[in-house]
Amino acid sequence: MTTQVYKQVGRPLFPLGRTFITPGALAALEGVSRPPAEFLSRHLFGDWGDLDAADIQANRDALGCGDRILSAYAVGSFRLWVITEADRSTTTLLLPEEY
Repeated sequence: MTTQVYKQVGRPLFPLGRTFITPGALAALEGVSRPPAEFLSRHLFGDWGDLDAADIQANRDALGCGDRILSAYAVGSFRLWVITEADRSTTTLLLPEEY
């Protein structure tokens, strides 16, 4: 099994606030030996994963106007979402079915 390492470049784009992970997301990440911090870092530095052009543009717009920021990552056989709320008070890692 190969673990990818994401290198941080520059400064964080926004505050994460308090971070949370759902039980399903935690179990899924443990099952593939990937740390939650890897995806929080990618999210924080603008690697929003597997999004279409409209969602990427929505995230870019959100940096300026304070809307919610969403990342979506394909990890093994599942998808992981990372969502930072519009007020930047919380960021949650979750599986789409837990939304």
